[in-house]
Amino acid sequence: MKNSIFNTILVTLSISLLLLLGGCAKTIAPPTDTNGMASGSDLEYPESNNTGATGEGGFSEDNLPSEGSLDDNSHSINDSDIMNMPEAYKIEHGRSSEGFSPVYFEFDQSSISPAMMAVIEQNATHMQSNPSTNLVLEGNTDERGTAEYNLALAERRAMNVKRNLTSMGIPENQIRTISYGEERPLFLGQDENAYKYNRRVDFIAE
Repeated sequence: MKNSIFNTILVTLSISLLLLLGGCAKTIAPPTDTNGMASGSDLEYPESNNTGATGEGGFSEDNLPSEGSLDDNSHSINDSDIMNMPEAYKIEHGRSSEGFSPVYFEFDQSSISPAMMAVIEQNATHMQSNPSTNLVLEGNTDERGTAEYNLALAERRAMNVKRNLTSMGIPENQIRTISYGEERPLFLGQDENAYKYNRRVDFIAE
């Protein structure tokens, strides 16, 4: 009787052990394709580094520009550094490259005042002294008004500056314009003292 019970227990343990080993064997490795690569929709994969797949703007996932890098070649000073400059420096230079000065505008205006025409003439003279320089005119507004309206207004400001530069002999193919509207304020206050210096076209040498 004792031998019969012992044999029964032994057989039960053996069967349990075989079932346990068989179940583990199924989870050792995922199925593979003909190249030996793991396959199956339930597997986790690292992010793709396929440079052929592009996102918006034609940039691949691997070479998307870092924040601010689209302007790195055209700014003579890092933008975060400009924001930390003294107020007097920002008023005199805006975000303009060395040798250039910004042009300021009245509220809701794209026309150029006589005082600012003198600034454009000085900037044109600097361009003529550096004939290989290409120029980006960055149009800006203060924060009042809709984003769409301000983009259009900033573009008109930049285009008016460009027309005046070309009339002074600067080749048109050396000038391009960008409208930032209200998106890149240099002065962060919400009063006229800040607004009047955010209504601006900057001259960026490339």
